[in-house]
Amino acid sequence: MNVARAESYTTHVMLSTRLATELGEPHSTLRAVTRRHDSAVVISAGGEIDAANEHTWRRLVREAAAIATAPGPFVVDINDVAFMGCCAFAVLAEEAQRCRRQGVELRVVSLDPGVQRVVDACGLSGVLPLHPTVESALTAA
Repeated sequence: MNVARAESYTTHVMLSTRLATELGEPHSTLRAVTRRHDSAVVISAGGEIDAANEHTWRRLVREAAAIATAPGPFVVDINDVAFMGCCAFAVLAEEAQRCRRQGVELRVVSLDPGVQRVVDACGLSGVLPLHPTVESALTAA
């Protein structure tokens, strides 16, 4: 992460002790940093997300989304995720619907064209809008 991007966030978000423990386990293939920027919350995820850590991913997404307030958005940056199973997209789609009821839009950040193909193939393009950068996701209308 470059310094300019890190400075655009106002505060780190403290998540539950249980989640911090799961993310910090030596065998964990998922890593994440969560920050707040005004009413928006941004997760910057890395590593791998699959069935083995789906419960941790679900907890991370749910806890972070609960902190976002309208008008939001809730941004999930997956540019540093090397592998993302279908279960991870399903978690995002479920949370996007929950967020929408709260007046917050979930936005996914990825430069990987394969992510767009998966989102389209799963019929989630209307639920999971993709953006190339965190900054564009934060400022989208």
